[in-house]
Amino acid sequence: MSFKNKVAIVTGGGQGIGLALCERFLKQKATVVIAEVDSKSGSLAEKYLSAQGNVQFIETNIAREKSVQSLVEQTVKRYGRIDFLVNNAAISCNKAIFAITFAEWKKVIAVNLSGAFLCSKYCADYLKKSQGAIVNIASTRAMMSEANTEAYSASKAGIAGLTHALAISLGPEVRVNCISPGWIDTNQYLHTPNPALAPMREADHSQHPAGRVGLPGDIAEMVIYLCSEKSGFITGQNFVIDGGMTKKMIYG
Repeated sequence: MSFKNKVAIVTGGGQGIGLALCERFLKQKATVVIAEVDSKSGSLAEKYLSAQGNVQFIETNIAREKSVQSLVEQTVKRYGRIDFLVNNAAISCNKAIFAITFAEWKKVIAVNLSGAFLCSKYCADYLKKSQGAIVNIASTRAMMSEANTEAYSASKAGIAGLTHALAISLGPEVRVNCISPGWIDTNQYLHTPNPALAPMREADHSQHPAGRVGLPGDIAEMVIYLCSEKSGFITGQNFVIDGGMTKKMIYG
């Protein structure tokens, strides 16, 4: 499988799962555009990946329409096409419903859900021309929750709905699918170690029916498959990649 001469935009590609996705697209010979609001992580990602293929960082705030328009215009001006869009960028604000402000709620929805809508909207014409694909990154939080995650969970559930709506609206030229990751250990794809992300314990791995916590590569493999011709009969679907945790009954 090769994506030679094809162009992929990955939002939130500066680090974490997004960085792993960029790396995987480059391995498939695609040209990669890193759409990232954090200029430091975007620049570091571009530097890290530059030896692996053709990659460009474009500073982008996907919650702002003009910024998304500029991303698309710059990409098309430089490369002439867009083949794949991965809506990966997301933020969270986990506060009790009594404490989270309406402004904080709106910011999460603006980035996680409206951002995916805007990127899809402005890439749509080019994706139709290239018979391309969109892959949205949701979360198992779209189906299950911990306390105080209303904004994040609602935004990710919205992504799942946006996915099947786009699949109907943009098909058959553009296929649109969604991935809902579970617990993914992103430490190896962070430019600066996050002290809040403790090293994985055996207990963390063993609670998963698959026997381990997920890795960014697990998500990247599915993204590549969903962008490839091998998945030509798949659209509008949400693929849960969580080591089986959403199927595990827990009592007590």
